Amino acid sequence: DADFDARYWEVVARREAREPLQHITGRAYFRYLELQVGPGVFVPRPETESVVGWAIDAVRAMDVVEPCIVDLCTGSGAIALALAQEVPRSRVHAVELSEDALTWTRKNMEGSRVDLRQGDALTAFPDLDGQVDLVVSNPPYIPLTEWEYVAPEARDHDPELALFSGEDGLDLIRGLERTAHRLLRPGGVVVVEHADTQGGQVPWIFTEERGWADAADHPDLNNRPRFATARKALP
Repeated sequence: DADFDARYWEVVARREAREPLQHITGRAYFRYLELQVGPGVFVPRPETESVVGWAIDAVRAMDVVEPCIVDLCTGSGAIALALAQEVPRSRVHAVELSEDALTWTRKNMEGSRVDLRQGDALTAFPDLDGQVDLVVSNPPYIPLTEWEYVAPEARDHDPELALFSGEDGLDLIRGLERTAHRLLRPGGVVVVEHADTQGGQVPWIFTEERGWADAADHPDLNNRPRFATARKALP
């Protein structure tokens, strides 16, 4: 029919113009979740699923009855919602700065038990200081110098706030190191996603001198460096 043909070719034209498929459909799939996404919020990536998988295994290994989890820079809410779903007795808290992103986060978290707050990830949750079992974050980590090399689907459609973080891409991660240390209980764990070119740098942010132990880097499903982990040192 003519109406279907018109809609079909409109979708083809939008995709040809490098608009993300997730914006065209209004949906993104992440682990066992279907999320609403669109302009103003970062579209969750498959690579981040391995971050969540590691985090779930870490929490389960803690043998804590009701683990306390914090997701910094939650965006669409993908990480927080996946953890709440797959770690049934967890208490999950999430923070997002952008009002535009929160329009989507609130839709996705409607009816969930996640404690969602608006604010700066670096100063978030002072009421949880020293009580958190796991801090997880997929922060912005692309160097500003690489702007022109970023795929148009991301550069022209994901919010800049969710993509770029200083000249080397590590500005926010350096700040999150202090935030995670503040929030975690001794023995608690931090998990931070990074670019596949930063695997040699990010673990070194979580040093023994700054109160960390067991800093390590981990690959994603494509065997590329993707996230760093560390444990808050015991006193």
